[in-house]
Amino acid sequence: MATMESLIGLVNRRIQRACTALGDHGGDDSTFSSLWDALPSVAVVGGQSSGKSSVLESIVGRDFLPRGSGIVTRRPLVLQLHKTEGRQEEYAEFGHLPRKRFTDFAMVRKEIQDETDRITGKTKQISPIPIHLSIYSPKVVNLTLIDLPGLTKVAVEGQSENIVEDIENMVRLYVEKPNSIILAISPANQDIATSDAIKLAKEVDPSGERTFGVLTKLDLMDKGTNALEVLEGRSYRLQHPWVGIVNRSQADINKNTDMMYARQREREYFATSPDYGHLANKMGSEYLAKLLSQHLESVIKSKIPGITSLISKGIDEMEAELDRLGRPIAVDAGAQLYTILELCRAFDKIFKEHLDGGRPGGDKIYNVFDNQLPAALRKLPFDRHLSLQNVRKIVSEADGYQPHLIAPEQGYRRLIEGSLNYFRGPAELSVDAVHFVLKELVRKSIGETEELRRFPTLQSALAAAAGEALEKFRNESKKTVVRLVDMESSYLTVDFFRKLPQEAERVGPPPPPGDRRTSSADRRNPPPPPPPSDRGFPGADRGNAVDPLGDRYGDAHFRRIGSNVSSYIGMVSDTIRSTIPKAVVLCQVKEAKQNLLNYFYTQIGRKEAKQLAELLDEDPSLMSKRQEIAKRLELYKVSRDEIAAVSWVR
Repeated sequence: MATMESLIGLVNRRIQRACTALGDHGGDDSTFSSLWDALPSVAVVGGQSSGKSSVLESIVGRDFLPRGSGIVTRRPLVLQLHKTEGRQEEYAEFGHLPRKRFTDFAMVRKEIQDETDRITGKTKQISPIPIHLSIYSPKVVNLTLIDLPGLTKVAVEGQSENIVEDIENMVRLYVEKPNSIILAISPANQDIATSDAIKLAKEVDPSGERTFGVLTKLDLMDKGTNALEVLEGRSYRLQHPWVGIVNRSQADINKNTDMMYARQREREYFATSPDYGHLANKMGSEYLAKLLSQHLESVIKSKIPGITSLISKGIDEMEAELDRLGRPIAVDAGAQLYTILELCRAFDKIFKEHLDGGRPGGDKIYNVFDNQLPAALRKLPFDRHLSLQNVRKIVSEADGYQPHLIAPEQGYRRLIEGSLNYFRGPAELSVDAVHFVLKELVRKSIGETEELRRFPTLQSALAAAAGEALEKFRNESKKTVVRLVDMESSYLTVDFFRKLPQEAERVGPPPPPGDRRTSSADRRNPPPPPPPSDRGFPGADRGNAVDPLGDRYGDAHFRRIGSNVSSYIGMVSDTIRSTIPKAVVLCQVKEAKQNLLNYFYTQIGRKEAKQLAELLDEDPSLMSKRQEIAKRLELYKVSRDEIAAVSWVR
């Protein structure tokens, strides 16, 4: 029948080993809640040479820990004790060597030393990365003990100057956990007021509810003295009883005295001691192990609801993370093609949301039409092109050897065509600006498509296909906007120019006085009106003997030409400003919304299974992360089910 002993064994054997396998050592910034931090365990704390190692070996009944001077324990040792039935052979297993059993405990000591050196090197430095060791024996109780580096006050040669602070911070990381049971070890031959372990325990557990006090080296006290003040709780009171321990002497260790014999001598010491005889049944390493195991069972029982809740929360977090990362991909070609198309549709949806305003970015296209295009049109060099000097030059060159008779039509056309050519630049720049906005939206959309993140190859293929399509749309758009400009050059709006002579007749000023090219005789004798055969030409039937257009070779005449051309160009500019956005949206934006991936879809449908698999080749880091989460999820579910099965059995 399952008992609370099986529950502590479950926490030891299943959950803590699961944490070991998952690399959950607590105290880190993991994506998921740390299960290790929630599990009750016993942290062994003491100063250097306080007898920590001897206490642990007495509890285990085996000589297996490295020994020496200075800092011997340089990495936390998570020691999980598993009680076996019958006379099964004792053995040990390391977390980093899960399939290797050690029956020779001298080799266990060597492996601890080698594994420590693997991380810290053969130096006196420390590391917070724990070593996980499980010992299976019928002589132990189900218990988890964490052996921590001994507290020290001075850095010795070969150690960093911060070693004292580093060790204390590491120890605090374990003992500050509310579920941690503190085993504070102090030597009896030193004043308890100077105990490093008690000092630290008092800081993190001022009420003493989580602290068990252990006095070692009782047999080494000066004759005539004893530790009853401490053991009976009068010197420093804790919520739990103090326990005295008599360890093997250095001579016993050197002679490899059997641990079972050492335990027997310890029992005899307390039973025959005149000072501690009345406490003999509550002293010794065997009693300490049973006391800790019983307390650990009660703590686990009280913490089971919280542990179960944390496991359930972790399961929810991991399932949500797996949904975010995506489930494993099927291997058949049909399913792979379906997956690719679904991913493309997810990307296309986000891309359209950017264009339509559901996500930011589409407004940049409007900014091209509303700000960049008008600004570019305003910067065109019409002032230079239609300057008096340039107008005179172009009109004169257009006349050739025969000056114009009525109106310089060829000069007008050359001035207008030269002006209209300037519109090509802003038109093409608008196309390019929208093209770059669309490319940026494609890049952002790929990055924002969560489902695509695990497939870098497909991301690249999508980006390339979209870029190729956008380039095609840009070329078509450029052809269209250039045609718009060419249309204005190909056929001028005649009605605009037919109105000009009539307007000049109504409001046109007389020839400027003092014009050197007009003599007084000419002004007194204006030229006769045109013959009847010219009545079809604009201005031929004005009935005014004075030419309202003034001297055709004076500055005013050329200014009027420049002004007329400028007015016409202004009209064309307004037309260009309104038609270019329409052409760009039709040829680029609308095409991108409707046909961005059409060619890609055609190509995908022709690919073989191997090529489809290559597109769905995931980022190795994501694959590793998914496998790690899946493994963690499986262990959490097993732990939840087993806790539920054991904790309710009576």
